[in-house]
Amino acid sequence: VDPFGEVYPAEAVIYGHDRVKVTSPVKNPVEVRYAYHNYYESSLFNNVGVPAAPFRLELPKRKKPALMWFDAEANIKRFSNPDSIDYYIDKIADLGFTHAAVCIRPITGYLLYDSELAPPYRGNYDDVKVDFDYLGKFIEAAHRRGIKVLASMNTFCAGHNFIDKGLVYEGHPEWASQVLDVDRGIIPITQQKNKYGAMVNPINPEYQDYIISVMKEIVTKYPQVDGIILDRVRYDGITADFSELSRREFEKYIGQKVKRFPDDILSLEKTGDDGKFKVIPGKHYLKWLEWRTKNITDFMARARREVKASKPDAIFSTYTGAWYPSYYEVGVNFASKNYDPSKDFDWATPAYKDLGYAELIDLYTTGNYYTDITIEESRNNPNTVWNETDSEGHSGSWYCVEGSCRHLRDIMGDNDVLGGVLVDQLYFDKSRLPRAIEMNLRASDGLMIFDIVHIINANLWKEIEDGMRAGGNIK
Repeated sequence: VDPFGEVYPAEAVIYGHDRVKVTSPVKNPVEVRYAYHNYYESSLFNNVGVPAAPFRLELPKRKKPALMWFDAEANIKRFSNPDSIDYYIDKIADLGFTHAAVCIRPITGYLLYDSELAPPYRGNYDDVKVDFDYLGKFIEAAHRRGIKVLASMNTFCAGHNFIDKGLVYEGHPEWASQVLDVDRGIIPITQQKNKYGAMVNPINPEYQDYIISVMKEIVTKYPQVDGIILDRVRYDGITADFSELSRREFEKYIGQKVKRFPDDILSLEKTGDDGKFKVIPGKHYLKWLEWRTKNITDFMARARREVKASKPDAIFSTYTGAWYPSYYEVGVNFASKNYDPSKDFDWATPAYKDLGYAELIDLYTTGNYYTDITIEESRNNPNTVWNETDSEGHSGSWYCVEGSCRHLRDIMGDNDVLGGVLVDQLYFDKSRLPRAIEMNLRASDGLMIFDIVHIINANLWKEIEDGMRAGGNIK
């Protein structure tokens, strides 16, 4: 029986007098049943030929990977004291967490360790003094408690648009993504002040070489770090990237000129005064989506290869949003290569299935960032959900924690998924936080919490403990 109550056939083999090995297609079984029908011809007998009676056995909950995220921008002041790192590492260890994602490259592109590749990050306004080895201290404290540390990076982002700060503002404006604005046409993303992250063009070869060098430096400079976790390995959205570089490379991909750029790919129709728009596909739209996704998958393959060459045992991990039905808008296919989305979605070409990158990832975390926990709740509360990267709202069974876990299992195959919780999204009803944690632990392969700052600010440690206990990570 799977976490959702679905029953599957299983095979059992008896070993000796007291052991039975059960094999089934269920990845996270919660119960085993034998002869659980109104009528069943027994196949299990004791040594004198008496058949076993029907039974059901609830399986014990097992501890699963659980990752706590330590964002740099939100936490730098608090964790500028080594004692704070010790204190909160001890706290999450006692709550059953197994991994810590420590952000050392916020959206500005500055770094939280000594490097010649970028300036040091000292807070958005350079008002925080960090006079010790920040990442090294996290590694020391975490390893003391048996927690693995993943160095987190905002990968295809290099500027903060709210404060005009970062690498794209200070020496590399050519890295900034060129986006299609519904009012102004094609402009640098640094001019879109409603977006705080200044994303880069993922295919810029100079930037790719640069960000790979950062990854390699981290795992070389910190041989004790357990791995890296990449965030924002994507396009900014459906409106990116419309640079001349992207035009040239796309024309090479399709083997012809795009006569009307960008209209032959897509155009935008304004739908109101709030910046919202409708996407009007052009004749090359589907090939454009395919090409962008290939770019991201190719980069992930290269990043894995380069990181593993520098540190073969490094955990190569990433985060994406969980909303697969619209995640094509950012050029990402995080599904298994064995899943064919063209059978389910009209935006996927037949070649799209070859671009799934799940098998490249050692540890995959995803944002099940929904306020409804169960499918039943979402049916009774049919709101439209706007995810961070969406150009339009969505509804349906994908957009709750349970539904997302179920759908992700279908597209991810045998690859593990750690379901994520965005803590401050549940401030309005704190009782949902432990339920979301429990659902992710039971229905996915683990848990990711973003971010520790939300727990600290709202003092939600009791809710975290209740969820971890109900999910089986602490007794």
